[in-house]
Amino acid sequence: MFKKNSKNDFSYLNEKDIYLDGACQSLRPLPVIETLETYYKEHNSCGERVKYKWGRITDEKVNATREKVLNYLKLKKKDYFVSFTLNTTYGLNLILSQFDAKKAKIKYIVTSEVEHNSPFLSTISFARKNGVKRKVIARNSDGSVNLEDIPKNSLVVLNSASNIDGRVLKNIKEVIKKVHENSGYIVIDAAQTMAHSSYILEKCDADAICFSAHKMYAPSLGGIIMKKSFEPLIETSFIGGGMVDDVELDSYLLSKDNPEHLYTKFEAGLQAWGEIIALGSAIDWLEKIPKAAKKTLQENEQKVFDFFEKYGSVGEVDKTIEERRLHKGKLHLLNYEPSSTMSFYVDGLDSHLLGEALAEEGIMTRTGYFCVHYYLDHKMHFPPLVRLSFGYQNTPEQIDKLLEALKKVL
Repeated sequence: MFKKNSKNDFSYLNEKDIYLDGACQSLRPLPVIETLETYYKEHNSCGERVKYKWGRITDEKVNATREKVLNYLKLKKKDYFVSFTLNTTYGLNLILSQFDAKKAKIKYIVTSEVEHNSPFLSTISFARKNGVKRKVIARNSDGSVNLEDIPKNSLVVLNSASNIDGRVLKNIKEVIKKVHENSGYIVIDAAQTMAHSSYILEKCDADAICFSAHKMYAPSLGGIIMKKSFEPLIETSFIGGGMVDDVELDSYLLSKDNPEHLYTKFEAGLQAWGEIIALGSAIDWLEKIPKAAKKTLQENEQKVFDFFEKYGSVGEVDKTIEERRLHKGKLHLLNYEPSSTMSFYVDGLDSHLLGEALAEEGIMTRTGYFCVHYYLDHKMHFPPLVRLSFGYQNTPEQIDKLLEALKKVL
């Protein structure tokens, strides 16, 4: 299915193009592209607004996607609902900007030092707006957090997988339980989790989960998965068409007041109906990925990790500058273990120039600080990095070409 030169779900790719930037946005397999094309060609219509056949088809498929999202994480419809947004950042801000801290009796807003700017900045804004204390906690090398670092009465915002090195929040269920026992609430940034490590979120009890469809082989789209019991703490102020059942001169009736329409709480205006339906197709596709393809992805990750271990140093994500200088070789990999996301730098070589050199070889990577400026730049003082993020489109031959290109650097 994914072998080089065979007819497969990424057969539209040029063989010379090696895409290693899935942590930004993944490529879309043909079934997902075809689903979006079908919407535009066969039933292009506004959901929940029309009575003609095209609209009914759209409504059915959109509602099916909401259920697929919950089933994908083994969450129950009686406990959660799904709303669609622009992206993870948008979802996090919709929640934090409308969260009633006084009603929830929140005294702290908590996040971690390795967060993407999305939760990092929005928690700063939340603390200023609500007059609560903000606490930035450490993340362990295995991705876990220390439970004792989270105070009582906290609103906690953490990623379930890092966009630096892919490490997952391995004690996520313990964290959620502890937060709830201490009269707090927890929102999970799942942007980097949904494609290759969604198992970490299965049957978890988070109050809200925000994700980006475009990082899980689907079109550009975001989503909020929210516990129904958490919804009353969000005071709706971002409002518009699609969210109301009736409007009078100085008042309105919110659609979300109907328990079956809770999802409208975050869906102001016309939604990206085609993209939502195509997300459902992406979930179907992910759930049918053959074991051989998953094995190939893991083998690709291991091969790259072994290369760095042989020619340089690994596990440098939380090492001091002095400790890094003691490591062998010019190559420095931040990862402690293989992952679909790996970041590195080369002593004496500007990462942006290296990214350009790799691009000349047809190898597409990301360079810089990946929107984790505080931790990577200001705390750890890493130079700009190169990030490799692998996907199901990558073949062993492509990985070999990547490693050959890196050998030229050495």
